[in-house]
Amino acid sequence: MTKTAAIIGGGVIGGGWAARFLLNGWNVNVFDPDPEAERKIGEVLDNARRSLPALSDNRIMQEGSLTLVETIAETVKDSDWIQESVPERLEMKHKVFAEIQAHCRKDALIGSSTSGFKPSELQEGASNPAQIFVAHPFNPVYLLPLIELVGAPQSCARAKSTLETIGMHGLIVKKEIDAHIGDRFLEAVWREALWLIKDGIATTQEIDDAIRYGFGIRWAQMGLFETYRVAGGEAGMKHFIAQFGPCLSWPWTKLMDVPELTDELVDMIADQSDAQSGMHTIRELERIRDDNLVAMMRALKARNWGAGALIKQQDDANAPALPTQIDKPLRTLERVIPIDWTDYNGHMNESRYGQVFSDAGDVVMNMIGADQAYIDSGLSYFTVENLIQFRNETHPGEEIHVQTQVLQAEGKKLRLYHEMNRANGELLCTCNQLLIHVSLETRRSCEPGGEMAAKMKALHEAQTKLPKPESMG
Repeated sequence: MTKTAAIIGGGVIGGGWAARFLLNGWNVNVFDPDPEAERKIGEVLDNARRSLPALSDNRIMQEGSLTLVETIAETVKDSDWIQESVPERLEMKHKVFAEIQAHCRKDALIGSSTSGFKPSELQEGASNPAQIFVAHPFNPVYLLPLIELVGAPQSCARAKSTLETIGMHGLIVKKEIDAHIGDRFLEAVWREALWLIKDGIATTQEIDDAIRYGFGIRWAQMGLFETYRVAGGEAGMKHFIAQFGPCLSWPWTKLMDVPELTDELVDMIADQSDAQSGMHTIRELERIRDDNLVAMMRALKARNWGAGALIKQQDDANAPALPTQIDKPLRTLERVIPIDWTDYNGHMNESRYGQVFSDAGDVVMNMIGADQAYIDSGLSYFTVENLIQFRNETHPGEEIHVQTQVLQAEGKKLRLYHEMNRANGELLCTCNQLLIHVSLETRRSCEPGGEMAAKMKALHEAQTKLPKPESMG
């Protein structure tokens, strides 16, 4: 049964929440009195539709339905998850929560996107305080997986479980504290950056370069303490602290002394930021950001590390079943072409076609029993020949599928013919692929075992009766 999320406030964060739920198959109701809400949410969704599916190697999920609703009562009445994302004014939040709880289901989860308020502050005067908890995201919500959860243990546990189904990581904060965890780090870095600018030491671009070309990349995949543990070498964290701990008493930072945000300092920061990034619109910067995040997170996925491990986990959980009807061409792959597969010509690089047909061939291998367990036993298939013919350009964001016909499945040989098509059926590329059964110990060809030979025989007999594909010529 399709679940429903209610989003109260459709700004940058609310729109991001709406996109995350919607593109993971939830129906979404949004309440926002802003007359421009539909346009703004639509623009956020356009960017999300372009980037979020590219994180996955599976077929794009069926999108839920989006409804803009005129009242809070109508928005929340049948919702499973309710996310409050109104401005950071406590009086306004209290009023919104009172109306939500007057009309929502008693078992609905009510999260707040607040960056700074504690749950005890949000719950003041609530009819059911434990139902309200902090669910603090990071922008863009539709790509970044972290949600800080603070509140009643039962509500946070349920929220964490729900978030996992939409590819997110719920971090339960044990004790409430102003600004939770992430924003306290960001505040410290922000204060130090203000001083570096005020004292004429660095510009906004130089500060950003120090982060994005240095420790920012390390933090993206390993965090703070694990990074420092590595810095300690074989002796580990204790050695690192012994080496660098004394620095804490040195006057390296001004974190305890905040510069006054005078008009002069604000203008200086704004002018430097304009010089750094003013040539791009906000939407262009968002797309640049999203493209970079997709590429980084896909790279992390290939290593099964950090945020990429979450994507791999979700992909593995949603992997399609193997084809079972072997008397017709096999549908071996459905996916969206990711941003990082493009080259300088603005279309899919030829090396990535090999990836597509390799993945399609893996499906056939799994069908006959050459799965990971079989490979771990010391036997597998090697591709020894690929004849690829390119028919049309393929562009990032396009949904494609591969249809495969088995031309030969006997003895050591497995010969496959693949057709890669757009969603509308237009032929993009073909591949004639020959695989040879091998021993991973000797790295030489060998005959497959009895059970696999029987599966190959059945597949061979069924598939070779099919007409020869027209595109083979």
